[in-house]
Amino acid sequence: MEARRWLAGVTFPADRPLINVSQAAPVEPPPVALRRAMADAAMDRPEAHLYGPVLGNPDLRAAVAAEFSRSYGGTVDPGQVAITQGCNQAFCATITTLARAGDQVILPTPWYFNHKMWLDMQGIAAVPLPCGEGLLPDPDRAAALIGPRTRAIVLVTPNNPSGAEYPAGLVGRFFDLAQERGIALILDETYRDFDSRAGAPHDLLARPDWDRTVIQLYSFSKAYRLTGHRVGALIASTARMAQVEKFLDTVAICPSQLGQIGALWGMGNLRDWLAGERAEVLARRDATVAALSGLPGWRVKSAGAYFAWVQHPLAESSASLARRMVADIGVLALPGTMFMPPDDPDGARHLRIAFANVDAPRIAQLAERLAALSG
Repeated sequence: MEARRWLAGVTFPADRPLINVSQAAPVEPPPVALRRAMADAAMDRPEAHLYGPVLGNPDLRAAVAAEFSRSYGGTVDPGQVAITQGCNQAFCATITTLARAGDQVILPTPWYFNHKMWLDMQGIAAVPLPCGEGLLPDPDRAAALIGPRTRAIVLVTPNNPSGAEYPAGLVGRFFDLAQERGIALILDETYRDFDSRAGAPHDLLARPDWDRTVIQLYSFSKAYRLTGHRVGALIASTARMAQVEKFLDTVAICPSQLGQIGALWGMGNLRDWLAGERAEVLARRDATVAALSGLPGWRVKSAGAYFAWVQHPLAESSASLARRMVADIGVLALPGTMFMPPDDPDGARHLRIAFANVDAPRIAQLAERLAALSG
């Protein structure tokens, strides 16, 4: 929201329109067939306008359980699934069942700022876990940060903001650590549909008693362009679901009926379409890496799903640089300082580039404008 305010009062000439690489969500509406299915439901299904079950509609919960069981080679029961108003709410519900003011949660840095903000709002300390080469967190380093008030470790893969895809073995080591220390492993896979790897990205859901440790989060917003309908999912033990239900009933009563109808229809009918979306996003990733890697002094540290984490060569902090870029070169990007602790100098040296909504010609234009900025 802060970055959007930078656009106030700025005009962009017709021959140099704004290139917005700040947005981490689809800007196009859902495909026509999905919109039609939702419109038909709005007209013909009275229950689409009423309260529904707090934990979500049974048919969508069952579909999510079946899909995650199939995709990960494990067993997820519908009773282990909650449908939430977006993945952000899934995270908030999860944290509320785990921790209270004065507790601690480990977040790899750079972190997703909404995760950090929710912890701050609850008086829960976010313990930064700096990532190493390839923007990957180190389980051994995390182990040293666990204290008596630590309640969870949060992993986001593919990562926001870095795009890094965490190897299955690495995720497994974090599972072992969390299980050994008796804390939760929160696995946010909002961007799982755009993972470049074939097959399951990890085997956690196939492990015995996985739900004693794992809480897995998902979003339908990115897969089916349902951002405005707010549909996410939370997968955890049935015992935790009883607590999640209390939170959801208090803050929302139930998730959107039309959003759930759209998500279920998408799961059943848009598999091939989604594969095409994934291929396009990965092509844009490759184009972004190629274009920005050719700029003198610029370095793409990691890229995947929607994002590239890019080191800039200027002496100026990204906090002021990102704001100046709007007027000087017509580019809106987010500074690394938004994703890092204020005392971490790495924030000042990096930008997050969200390329998923920028086609190949505009990616080339982005590189040209960044080159002019630095030279």
